[in-house]
Amino acid sequence: MTRRLPPLRALEAFLRVVRLGSARAAATELGLSPSALSRRIGTLEEFVGKKLFTRAHQAMQLTDDGRAFHDAVAPHIEALAAAVESQSDKVGLMRLHLGVLPLFGGQRLFPRLPELRKLHPRLHIDIDTGPHLLDRVGDTLDAAIVLMQKPDSSLHAVRLDHNLVYAIASPEVAREVGPEPDARKLASQTFLVHNELPDSFVAWREAMGLKQFEPAAIDHYDSGQLILEAAAQGLGIAIMHDDHFKRTRDKRLERLFDVDVASPYSYWFVCRPRDLEQRPVRLFHEWLITANL
Repeated sequence: MTRRLPPLRALEAFLRVVRLGSARAAATELGLSPSALSRRIGTLEEFVGKKLFTRAHQAMQLTDDGRAFHDAVAPHIEALAAAVESQSDKVGLMRLHLGVLPLFGGQRLFPRLPELRKLHPRLHIDIDTGPHLLDRVGDTLDAAIVLMQKPDSSLHAVRLDHNLVYAIASPEVAREVGPEPDARKLASQTFLVHNELPDSFVAWREAMGLKQFEPAAIDHYDSGQLILEAAAQGLGIAIMHDDHFKRTRDKRLERLFDVDVASPYSYWFVCRPRDLEQRPVRLFHEWLITANL
């Protein structure tokens, strides 16, 4: 007995709504009107005999049955796509053009890429660490991992972390400035600030109660790794994220002052919404949000 296949267009609509978290966004990507999208979902619900979404004020929320259906079906859809690719002579390597900041790449991404390679051996990644990554998403880049405060609403964006701002220095500099923030002692120091984190120094200064404080100099870098090395060499006080400090495990560095300062910045994965339909982007996106880098 041949089993009935589910209505594939309706299944595609269902998966799209779940992935994007928005019926309106799913309808836009599929080139459907909201009512046409709703009809496709209704067709799928009729096929499975369960309500997959609740509908209220043009919003669609997964029911418990809908969540269970998604968790049961989604892995098989991905397996089906992979199986079709494996039998196609036209399918070769999949290539993702990814922009990433060097410190994130070195500390967090590259150590985990072997896992991704084992999971998707056809997926290869061209890494771009050049300037203006965000501006090049959708042009020379398929996607990027960037530091920012708030992504543009036109982009699909996933926040990857929350951070604290640390002041980091060599033990010698730490002894000079002492255990408590003192404007007089700090005034003779050079501060090292990343180009991608210009407001971090402001947030740190205010949290220390030094709102009007101005250091001897602020030197700007476009490399987090070089900032940490400069601080280790005693060239100044680095204003960086707690995660950067903890992952570097450099015994030549110390955190100054035990005051938690929320960072205005986080790492975000960004791409154009429609580019999630490209299999390399989608596979990397799905791996990234579950990898907990």
